[in-house]
Amino acid sequence: MAQFASPFPLEDFHDRLRRVQEVLRARNVDWAILDEPETMGWLSGYVTSENLWRAVIVPVSGQPFLLLRSLDAAPARQRTWVDRIVTFLDWEDPIEVLVKHFPAGENRKVRIGIEFQSNSMTQARVLALKHNLSDAGFVDLERSTWDLRRIKSAHEIAHMRRGSQILDEVVSEVVAAIRPGIKQREIAAIAAAAYYRLGFDDGFIGHISASTGWDSLHGSMTDEPLGDGQVVHIELLPRFKNYTVRIMRSVVVGAATDEQKDVFAQLCELQDQQLAAMKPGALASDVDAIMRVGALQKNLRPSYDNITGYTLGYNSSMSQRLSDLHRNFSPTSSWPVERDMVFHMYTSAGGLAVSETVLVTDGGGERLTQTPRVIFEAK
Repeated sequence: MAQFASPFPLEDFHDRLRRVQEVLRARNVDWAILDEPETMGWLSGYVTSENLWRAVIVPVSGQPFLLLRSLDAAPARQRTWVDRIVTFLDWEDPIEVLVKHFPAGENRKVRIGIEFQSNSMTQARVLALKHNLSDAGFVDLERSTWDLRRIKSAHEIAHMRRGSQILDEVVSEVVAAIRPGIKQREIAAIAAAAYYRLGFDDGFIGHISASTGWDSLHGSMTDEPLGDGQVVHIELLPRFKNYTVRIMRSVVVGAATDEQKDVFAQLCELQDQQLAAMKPGALASDVDAIMRVGALQKNLRPSYDNITGYTLGYNSSMSQRLSDLHRNFSPTSSWPVERDMVFHMYTSAGGLAVSETVLVTDGGGERLTQTPRVIFEAK
């Protein structure tokens, strides 16, 4: 087997393959065509952008192979543990190439699993597969491969713990740089530079904006200088070895008011109650209700229209989704919390926000991010 550079030992990838193949056996599937970036990267160690189609092909037994454009084969070999890479020229049809590489005699009468919810598995590709494999049966794998990633391994947790430590350093540098008159874009540049210098994968920072309410957290940067009394919303979403860690904090330009301090303290108190309740077996809807009902009862918000947390994990720059909302905390979330899950738990009110990267332990949620939970003031 060729040498490859990976943040995980080979045994971790073998375990991931074993679990995927268990899903295929349970669903009576002979082959799976997995083309979502999250699944491809998690399983194979390599994923690239969808300039042209790409996928990892997994048999119910035996070794998988990658389907890539020829240009991507060399960098793939540096990152993947998968030995076999099937390539196509830029002007070839990748589906026609793929069909030729199914084992002879099997490519017509098999059950093939695909994820109908994959953004990469377009209707045109489904139709092309059905045309080229006219006798095959196609099975929706639904979100089964996403569910396999819900529990983090020891190595995954170690990377996310280290990423959270670096993230705390970045927050400290960003907060120290904020001052009256600075522009949001300048703050973002400081954060991006710190990302690269301290070891994150790239410079994608997340959101830095002047917030006004709970629903303005994803606002756009402006070139207006910050003035007295404005609240700077810092929501950093870096990736460390393709695993995302996250945090939200607020910085008031000038002095925070007593009312702002009171609101922030109440948000932190409710979130602490949430984290204490995040023990294995707890229902996600019950954990959600602590923040949702509590904030409404305390009149911190007129309504609570968003979730209070969601899954963190593999999230390469090639992912088509910024956040993994497959498992989230809402009034309708009926799933149980499990040990070694990792979440972004967040809340906001009155233009203020606070969030943490949280690991589920037997004793409840452990904050991996340790930045002080205060309203920072820039004077």
